[in-house]
Formats: sequence, structure tokens, C-alpha cells
Amino acid sequence: MGDLWQLSASEVTEKITSGEITATAVTEDTLARLSSANPAINAVVEEMPDQAMAAAEAVDKAIKAGQQPGVLAGVPVTIKVVSDQRGFATTNGLRIQEDLIADSDSPVVANLRRAGAVIIGRTNTPAFSLRWFTNNSLHGHTYNPRNHAVTPGGSSGGAAAATAAGIGAIGHATDIAGSIRYPAYACGIHGLRPTLGRVPAHNYTAPDRLIAGQICAVSGPVARCMDDINLGLQAMSAYNTEDPWYVPVPQNLPPATRRVALCTNPENLDTAPEIIRAMEESAKALQDAGWHIEETDLPPLREPARLNVTLWLEEQRRVNKAPLHREDNAEANHVFSMLEQIAPQRPTADDLLDIMQSRARYVREWQSFFNRYPIALCPVSAELPFDDQLDVQSEESFMRVYEAQLIQVGLPLMGLPGLSVATGNSTDRPNGVQLLAGRYREDLLINAGRVIEAAFGEPALCIHTHDSTGKR
Repeated sequence: MGDLWQLSASEVTEKITSGEITATAVTEDTLARLSSANPAINAVVEEMPDQAMAAAEAVDKAIKAGQQPGVLAGVPVTIKVVSDQRGFATTNGLRIQEDLIADSDSPVVANLRRAGAVIIGRTNTPAFSLRWFTNNSLHGHTYNPRNHAVTPGGSSGGAAAATAAGIGAIGHATDIAGSIRYPAYACGIHGLRPTLGRVPAHNYTAPDRLIAGQICAVSGPVARCMDDINLGLQAMSAYNTEDPWYVPVPQNLPPATRRVALCTNPENLDTAPEIIRAMEESAKALQDAGWHIEETDLPPLREPARLNVTLWLEEQRRVNKAPLHREDNAEANHVFSMLEQIAPQRPTADDLLDIMQSRARYVREWQSFFNRYPIALCPVSAELPFDDQLDVQSEESFMRVYEAQLIQVGLPLMGLPGLSVATGNSTDRPNGVQLLAGRYREDLLINAGRVIEAAFGEPALCIHTHDSTGKR
């Protein structure tokens, strides 16, 4: 194994298109890295070496023929097991879906293929994608490559753990309540939750999602540098009409006022001192780069979080209550019961109409806020990444986790984008900050993220995946 697996996506495409290296060589090296690093972390639960090599050979052939192979030419990527990929099971971490084989690609997977990406494997998720921790009865437990005692996050824990460990330059992930932003944070890399409608997604193995999934869930990239977040978004968001929520908005929009709202304790969160320091240092970096920083409160998040849970939980009751019993995963059962304590009453038809009416008001409030402050700087979580499996230790530990994750849960109700930016380690676990912006302003998030990345340095590649002490 050489060192090609350590290259960023932007480095891979540059070197491949210039003829310095081949997609075949990059893929061979990355598959070797997968074989050596994955057994310790169980991030990739299905490997596809033959398909990966065939895709790499196709990229090399296209380049030799003088064709444009795409913005991710030869870049090794992974796909989360919640998305349809032709010939593979869309398991969602469930034994009862082990044989749910997709006949066609989800639009986001098809977009990655058309961009020239080389899919090397499928990554793990908790059962029903129900947690900020990654473990299930079908694929097993995924570990954080930086510290096995710390959660890799969820539900895209496999995607973030693989990317942090150099198993692919970009990981496909999904987010309905923090499942992109939190795993990136926990594994010490970057993660972008795009605006609702920015990235097309649909699974042909299942009926269309109910309203919670339609208005809150998105697909997006996790990566080790901002340039790769940008490339991943460009590839994933290509035109595709299979998703009725898709909007073909240009990725770069007109410049905005360089004002940042700094909020260290939104909704009175008890934010850890180490996280506040990371936000203050990030604010200083932005200020030095010409941004005006103003400390202020954010618009509501606590009530949007409750409404998100209410909608999503009712969808689970209707669609997954019977599967939940059939799967009988103890951890999923515990989390489901805890969520029912947060939203104990089943909503009536009037309640659902009221929720959608309230959502319009909250979207308006947030959009008005972003007219004044194009960027908000806030925590990813109120705590440093949790000890692994903390949420299922007791009712009290679950409620502690839920409270810390308020921004993760609240933001999706409004369909807004958010970017988790790694800022290095605090003691034995990763740290980071979150940037928020108005709809379709991922360009502002990425530009501000680049400033913070320059101040803290790009996230370190996790070379050794066997060390559970947090040392590298």
C-alpha cells in the first residue's frame, strides 16, 4: 500500500486528470487501506472491490479518450446503507431488510457515479438510523477511529469513521436530526447538511416518505477538508427530477454582508467551556478575515426540535412500529420509548396542520434573521463527543444526550443548511463548531468554513484505527 489513499478528493482529481496518476492506482491503494483499517472500526459493512476497479478503469479509459470524466474523477467514496445502490441491500441497519436489494441507484448515488466517483463500499448506520451512536444487530458496532471509547456519531457513523480513517476521500451521509453534522464532529472531520431540495434523493425500494422525511431529511457529504465538501456537494446536487423537492439552484450565489451572529449558548444550552473556546477562536479567525462578529441569540430551536420529533415519531409509528417489533433491537426500542416521552401524545389531524403552520412562521423568523446575519456561529453539540453507547445506559443519560443535541434536532424542521467544522482535539476527543446560513447558502458556509479551517488546520487523517486511548 502506498500513500495515494491519503490524498484529498481535489488532489485525486487534479492528479488523475493531469495524467500524473491513474484512477486504477488510487482505487487499488484505497481498497488496500480499507482492508487494513476497517476491521478495527467496522465502518464499511459491504465492500465492492470488483465494481470499484471497473469504475476506476472506466475513468482512466475516458481520460485516455479525451473525455471529461466528471468533477470527482477517480475519487474513492462510500455510500451509507440507507440509500439505494443497484445490486446492494438498502438495509438501514436492519436484519429484516437484509434482502431488500435495489434494482436502481438513488439519485444521489447516480449523481456521484456521473461525477466520476468510485464507490468502494457501503457504510454502517444504527438500526432504523435512530441514534447518534452506530450499532445494530445486522452489521454490528462501528467505532470511532480516533478513540474507540467515544461514539463515532450517528446515524452516519460509518461514513464519518471511514472518511476520518482514509477509507475514501468523501462519504455520503444523511441528516434528519444531525446525522451528518454530529458524526463529522465526533470523528474530527467536516460535515455539510445541505438545504432541503439541494441534493436529490429517493429510494425506489420503498414508498415515498411521509411528511417528516420529505421536509427534514437530506443527503450530503462528510470530508477531511473544505475543498472536498465543496466538490462533494457539487457532485451530489447535480440536476435530477426524481426528487420532487429538488431545486436546481446555482451553488454560488451573490455575495452577502460579512456579518456573523455568535451564539455560544442557544436556548440556554449549558455549552462546555472547551466548545465555547473553539467558537471564540473561530470568531476571531473570521473577524481577522474581515467579518463583523456580533453576539446575539438565535431564533427558536427548542420548539422546532419538539415539532420535528413529533412529526418524525408519528411517521415511525405509522411505518416502522411493526418493523420495530419484528427487528426487536433493544437499543432502538429504548430510544423509541425515550422519544415517546418527549412527544407523548399522538398528533391529531388538527395538530399536524398546526405543526405545518408553525413551521412556516419559524422559517420566516430564521430567514429574517439571516437577512441581518448571513452566518451564525454556534455549537454542534453542547458537549464534547459522548462516551459510546451513552444514550442507552439509562433514561437520564438519554435525556442528557438529547438536550445537548438541540441544534441537531431543531434545524431540520426549517430545511436549513448547517456545516460542522472540525477544530482539532480537546483532551481525548474531537472538538468543532457549527455554521448556519439561509436556504441555499451553502456557499457562505463553505467560505466561512475555509477561514476556520485555515486557522485550526485541516483535520488530521487518522492513520491508526486500533488505538482506543485517543492518542494518534
